[in-house]
Amino acid sequence: MFLVSKIFWLVAQPLSLAFLSLLIGVLLMLARFRRSGGAFASLGLIVLFLSHFTTTGPYFLQMLEDRFPRPSPPTELSCIIVLGGAFENVVIASRGGMEFNQAADRFIETVRLAKAYPAARILVSGGDGSISGAYEGDARASQGFFDAFGIAAERVIREEDSRTTFENARYTRDLLAANGLGRCALVTSAYHMPRSVGLFRANGIAVVPWPADYRTSGRVRLGFDFTQPSLNAQLATTAAKEWTGLLAYYLLGRTQTLLPQ
Repeated sequence: MFLVSKIFWLVAQPLSLAFLSLLIGVLLMLARFRRSGGAFASLGLIVLFLSHFTTTGPYFLQMLEDRFPRPSPPTELSCIIVLGGAFENVVIASRGGMEFNQAADRFIETVRLAKAYPAARILVSGGDGSISGAYEGDARASQGFFDAFGIAAERVIREEDSRTTFENARYTRDLLAANGLGRCALVTSAYHMPRSVGLFRANGIAVVPWPADYRTSGRVRLGFDFTQPSLNAQLATTAAKEWTGLLAYYLLGRTQTLLPQ
């Protein structure tokens, strides 16, 4: 299932879908199927226009980010679960050091919570999610990061086997039970929180959603936007991936609702 999902997304993401539609359209027109070819080519152009020159992507990403507002600080926490996806493990493998992507806020917010709740354990869930499986996962890469901020190694529990959000929830459940932990905050990107909470609930884990890494302003409206096509395309790709994941997990019976709240 892991490889199937990776391969499917290589084809289904907006830019790949646009390219394939245009390619099929050209081939059909060359084969004198002009009407069918024109339909495919038009689909490709529509996908390109919507993803680059409208706020469709940011708008639908914002819908996910607004689903779980950050709560008031709880009186106590026994653990802080942070989902991987923030380390640039391919770069680290060749250059060393600590390199982050846009999701670095997940770990920055985790450190902030760890300082606010000094008795709470930290559970880092994230193995190598690459197709090759040749790199460190975030759970292992995070060791130096927490050391640098004075977080004692004995506070950190590392779940190094998960490659998907489904596996994050399933493997974390076992580690929480083994360590007798409950009342946990769940730290992940705000747009990723609905899918994460849905999977954790389906695995019987009650969490306090603690979103980080917001990508939108919270004031996006549907419309045209010719000022930042590359950013619009990036956000459209992120939104499409997350909505696709929500639908896939719901249809597979891995979550109880399509859009948790």
